[in-house]
This record gives sequence, C-alpha cells and structure tokens, in this order.
Amino acid sequence: MTRFAQVIDRLAATIESRRGGDTSTSYTAQLLGDLDRAAKKMGEEAVETVIAAAQGDRDALTAESADLIYHWLVVIAAAGVSLEEVAERLEAREGTSGLTEKAARAR
Repeated sequence: MTRFAQVIDRLAATIESRRGGDTSTSYTAQLLGDLDRAAKKMGEEAVETVIAAAQGDRDALTAESADLIYHWLVVIAAAGVSLEEVAERLEAREGTSGLTEKAARAR
C-alpha cells in the first residue's frame, strides 16, 4: 500500500471515529452532522484548489489539496458512501477512455 493510501485510510478512520462526537469540540463531528454544510465547505476548498493550481502556486496547491481531500472524505462519510464504493466505481472505469466514459454518462 502506498503512503498516500495509508494516510487516506487513517484519515477516513479518524473521521469515522468522530461520528456522533461532541460537536462543541469536534469540527469533524459538526460536519458529519450537517451534510449541506460539509458539501459547501468541500466546494469552497475545491475552488481554492483550482485557484492555487491556476496560479501555479505549488505550496498552496499542496495545502489546498490536503484540505479538499479531508473535506471530500467527510462529505462521503456524511452521505454514507464508503471508500470501497468509490474504489469500485473507479475500477469499473479503468481502461475506458475518459471521453468515452463521459459520453456514456450523458446518455
């Protein structure tokens, strides 16, 4: 397993451990309890990531990517979607041209 995958697994486990936690002391517990708020925060982080990339700011891109991944993990957890489900979807798309896959979804 890659270092990235190990970090993601640990972070996902930490996020899950916050479910039902004290919202007065846990930001993650707050977000897990409010999917709309979590999704909006993820959108904010996505925009910040795009801006950093467009500006060619490597340090900001790295930091904003980490923020985006954390918030994405919170959103899928709050929505009840597992990393396994996401992995299955990605595996199903392996070997398929991105253009072909996109056209198939548009039908």
